[in-house]
Amino acid sequence: MVNRKETQRVMAVGWVLSATLAGAQVVPVPPPTPPPALLAPDGVPSVGDTAEQSVPDQPPASASGAESREPLTLERLVERARSQDARVEEARAELRRFEALLRQANWAWFPKFETRVGLGGPVPEARNDGLGGPPTTEASLEGDFKFGRMGVTAFAESTAVLPLYTFGKLQALKEAAKQGPVIGKALQSRAEDEAGFQAAQAFFGYQLARSGLAQLDETSKRLEDAAAQLRELLDAKSDQVSRMDLYKVGFFRKQLEARRAQAEQGQRLALAAIRLLAGVPEGEPVEVAEFELEPEDEVTPTSLDEALSMAEEKRPELAGIAAGVIAREKEVFIRERGFFPDLGLAGFLTLRYTSSATRQRDPFAFDPYNDREAGVGLVARYTFDFPVKQAQLDQSRAELDKLKAQQRLLQAAIRLEVTKVHGELMMALERARALSQAEREARRWATAAFSAFDLGTSGTRDLIEAFTALAQASADRAQSWHDFQVARAGLARAMGTSPRGP
Repeated sequence: MVNRKETQRVMAVGWVLSATLAGAQVVPVPPPTPPPALLAPDGVPSVGDTAEQSVPDQPPASASGAESREPLTLERLVERARSQDARVEEARAELRRFEALLRQANWAWFPKFETRVGLGGPVPEARNDGLGGPPTTEASLEGDFKFGRMGVTAFAESTAVLPLYTFGKLQALKEAAKQGPVIGKALQSRAEDEAGFQAAQAFFGYQLARSGLAQLDETSKRLEDAAAQLRELLDAKSDQVSRMDLYKVGFFRKQLEARRAQAEQGQRLALAAIRLLAGVPEGEPVEVAEFELEPEDEVTPTSLDEALSMAEEKRPELAGIAAGVIAREKEVFIRERGFFPDLGLAGFLTLRYTSSATRQRDPFAFDPYNDREAGVGLVARYTFDFPVKQAQLDQSRAELDKLKAQQRLLQAAIRLEVTKVHGELMMALERARALSQAEREARRWATAAFSAFDLGTSGTRDLIEAFTALAQASADRAQSWHDFQVARAGLARAMGTSPRGP
């Protein structure tokens, strides 16, 4: 039977050599990508097209003061990403544009005053008795170069038409414009969901890198102690170790350095993504709260039926495309009523004054120099371009049918997405539970191997194999619970909700 102190040293060597096999596993954080928009450039919803981009009026608010010094929990990070992400700011600007279009549609009835104002000269002399009689001065006669006392002329002309009856076209325009803010809010909600999901990815990736670095720190300390203990055992001519074990230590120390560099790079990448998504300026520290990837309590994921029902209720894309269908229907209605005229109340006003011309008082006399007219009347406005109107109507009907088909496709795609993500979540949960049990079995194996080595019934090789399995099982368990957390955040995004902790 070997000495207990020597056994403990060899066990430490076995633990160190095996723990380095697991290392730190880092999940790369994908860079933020802008989500596809719900709108076509003409403002009519169309799935798959790109929305008109808007520039935010102000840059995202930066974290400062006490708030920036508080550790970022998952909930706070997601909240800040949903409020400060640049894509969310873009969606808000797009929403303001739709709201402005709605106000414009609500004022479509307001008459458009077409006004011209002018001042010019010189104007030749034009004098008579004011009753349409012949000229009273020689300079007033035409056909010569005698212009007399020249003056200036000023005029103001204005016309306007107030719509009275448009066969429902104005009301349909308002109803279509009301769908704009609905689409804008859907765009904003989808941008928020995407930012929140990527924030959760970055958060869980950071936690995985942090746990890996903590394991590497512990391993590094034990590795240094193991190297010294191995040399002591070799100097003592112990049969339990050999110079080969010392070579193994040197090999694993280099492995440790490589894995540490990988883990640190993963942590820096996760922090950079967190800084970007949380809107923290460069130079300000980012502190992330520690989070255990494995939940303490039993996990009961949302059932598939509940997830599908919630997605149909809360997914912003469905609300946005439904509003788009209504807008297209109103557009078709407007095109159909384009074959009817618009009735309105027209008004006009003309004021002219010329300093070198006599104002005519005879109502039958033509007076282009000092004209004063005003009046109102009922008018009808209509164009007879029937082929063009019919072509535009056919185009609108085709666009409506296209959007309805896209709506059905989107509904099916969302159901498929939720089903796929839910299956991935359940698979990740089962894998995490199995690997957690595997880690417990590996611990029992390592305990039994240590006991056998302590009794002298097994050698160093069996001990190292047991601890190697334990270290690998620990790393696999951490990775599996990371995958579960990311899958759960993905399901929350697929259902139209925000990622949250346990």
